[in-house]
Amino acid sequence: MTAIVNEKTAERVWTLLEPILVRDGYEIVEVEWAREGGGWALRVYIDRPGGVTIDDCQAVSRTVDPVLEVEDLVEGAYHLEVSSPGLDRPLRKPADFARYAGQRAKVRTHGPVETGTGPRRNWSGILKGFADGMVEIDVDGRLHRIPHDQVAKAHLEYDFEADLRRKE
Repeated sequence: MTAIVNEKTAERVWTLLEPILVRDGYEIVEVEWAREGGGWALRVYIDRPGGVTIDDCQAVSRTVDPVLEVEDLVEGAYHLEVSSPGLDRPLRKPADFARYAGQRAKVRTHGPVETGTGPRRNWSGILKGFADGMVEIDVDGRLHRIPHDQVAKAHLEYDFEADLRRKE
């Protein structure tokens, strides 16, 4: 399968499952459809206020597995995994960038984006939010505005050193 087919499968699964999970108090953070070790894996990352537990993941898995079987969106055999987004939570929707303003993040674009200091594809810094269709990130004291439709991948970057300083 090509990457485009994989993305379309993930988007179809997202569209099908989102209303069900929202009804049950969860948010879909990401859906991945990937080939692994001779088989296929469908990963659904979920979140909710206060975080998710193993029990939440099991409950969601029991809820969505029969829905996926009935709708038959995914051809062939696959392994369903339901998980929390983890410390490096993916950022996808405009609301994600606004909600996690003030935290460290990494952003990668589909292609080079002009920044005023030359084109670049990768940023790592403090997320400032989302405004006027642009992801805002501060890298070394310089604010960069990245068109949301150019973002290929973005995720939080856990700052272990800052966490250790807070605990001292």
